[in-house]
Amino acid sequence: MINVDNYFGSCGRVPDWNKTNLRLVRYDIENDCHPRDENGFYQVCKVGEIGEAMGFIVDHPDIGGGRFEGYTSSEATESKIRRNVLREGDAWWSSGDLLREDAEGYCYFVDRIGDTYRWKSENVSTQEVADALGDLKGLELVNIYGVQVPGHEGRAGMAAVQMQAGQVFDPAALYVVTEARLPRYAAPVFVRVTQTADLTASFKLRKVDLQRQGYCPKRCGDPLFIRDEQARTYVPYSQAALERAGLAPFAVADHG
Repeated sequence: MINVDNYFGSCGRVPDWNKTNLRLVRYDIENDCHPRDENGFYQVCKVGEIGEAMGFIVDHPDIGGGRFEGYTSSEATESKIRRNVLREGDAWWSSGDLLREDAEGYCYFVDRIGDTYRWKSENVSTQEVADALGDLKGLELVNIYGVQVPGHEGRAGMAAVQMQAGQVFDPAALYVVTEARLPRYAAPVFVRVTQTADLTASFKLRKVDLQRQGYCPKRCGDPLFIRDEQARTYVPYSQAALERAGLAPFAVADHG
């Protein structure tokens, strides 16, 4: 998929789904699975629905397009293949990318599977939150991820922010941006101000370790902040701030 007409924000357009081996299939973020229909097959997304992008694997010696040569590791190859997706015996390549199609056939990247999380019974895209906060004054990088809160369903949003040299994190400014651009459930509940970005070998932001550390001050040496709706800002981590956020009764044992 490629955005040949430079349509802003889109990663490409599919004018005729019958002439491509790409499909967007429904994905249940909360349960980390693909819902099945009454026949046991995956379900193709309708317009506006978020689903995983999958490519039908064309296994024909005379056809090059749609082939999947795989990796040097047979185990890694098999891990990317989904079988019996839309009919018995078919095989599809799993991209791990969540996309959404609009009425004109334009598709938009939403998030990677595993990065999107649920909070307050709503799905939150880490990519969309990061995009909304990307031009915060003085910001160098922002990494959005969900963290577990003992006693609460889903994951609360957390932002690891790295400021530009000579710039200081402004919690009130962050609150203003979140109020203007994000629904309340998608606004980060916690913020940690980091000195360096944790990147992978391919320069992608790493989240696993950050998720594991969560908002526990004993595991995180960075300054921590908590969203305070009453004060309309982010305040330094404290037991009182946890109580105002409605998190303290469940978090004292692990994060107090």
